[in-house]
Amino acid sequence: MRKDSFQFLKKLVETPSPSGFEQPVQRVVREEMAKFSDEVKTDVHGNVIGIKNPQGKPRLMLAGHCDEVGFMVRYIDEKGFISFSAIGGIDAHLIPGKRVQIHTQKGPILGVVGKKPIHILRKEEKKEEVELSKLWIDIGAKDKKEAEKLVSIGDPITFSERLERLQGELVVSRGFDDKMGTFVVCEVLRRITEKPLRAAVFATSTVQEEVGLRGARTAAYSINPQIGIAVDVDVATDYPGVDKKKEGEIFVGKGAVLYKGANINPRVGEMLIKIATEESIPYQLSGASGATGTDANVIQISRAGVAAALVSVPLRYLHTPVEVLSLEDIENAVKLLTAFVLRINEEINLIP
Repeated sequence: MRKDSFQFLKKLVETPSPSGFEQPVQRVVREEMAKFSDEVKTDVHGNVIGIKNPQGKPRLMLAGHCDEVGFMVRYIDEKGFISFSAIGGIDAHLIPGKRVQIHTQKGPILGVVGKKPIHILRKEEKKEEVELSKLWIDIGAKDKKEAEKLVSIGDPITFSERLERLQGELVVSRGFDDKMGTFVVCEVLRRITEKPLRAAVFATSTVQEEVGLRGARTAAYSINPQIGIAVDVDVATDYPGVDKKKEGEIFVGKGAVLYKGANINPRVGEMLIKIATEESIPYQLSGASGATGTDANVIQISRAGVAAALVSVPLRYLHTPVEVLSLEDIENAVKLLTAFVLRINEEINLIP
């Protein structure tokens, strides 16, 4: 991966963007898309759309959502401790003992998620399921009055973890799901900038995926594409304790994931596999027997219907502060989608 591309990926994942509060990361996206687009639009939801060759045919939408899971301030008690709720799906067992950032109007405030130490837990308490309502955030305030000068009800919260390298091409961070997808659509936009295009390309950074695929629904209606490809992450199954009979066999570092199933237009799905094979781009296959839990779901059923597909990057430890993926898998997803964009034209048959 180019050094400048890696720095953009790092900037994306480290910029806070819990669902409903994506404005900081969308400013980063707009700045990047403006370098390579004929036009950049931001809609009323906050979706950012980089448009290339708008009069071309067919109309192609590439969508990666930029929002991450997080939390929200719900209550501040008399001693200044903060109660919070989840934004998106988070395993409560991961949260105690973590550092978090509360994103206020005046800037980020550091806090820690408190929990009684094991030394004073009763035997029955050790067996209890962790509940968010029984946890709290400590920002070091002496009382409610001091805390309220710093933090407001409704302020979003994220984990503090940043992007770091592991071994080889593996990296770890919070928020790869799915700011990685936004990175991919921006990188594809960069790579097609000087290339001859037949299609109209709408590279879209969608919002509020983690709370109901909301941004992609309205963006797809507005764009009205003939083809829509979501770029997301898939659950890797290459670590202990995962039942491959239920979840399939998906490895980090062995290529992007392509799909067969109800959410995938057969023509588009077959073309992606054909291009990957012809271009010697590594890929893995997964079956999706129903609607996927991605933007591809709502894109497919927008208006009179869209020829939808999904390209994913394998991810370990989904929705945790330590999501792990391979930079090589990201590169292969970019290569595949770039080749797809450059090959399609108005003669493509999308009817199954």
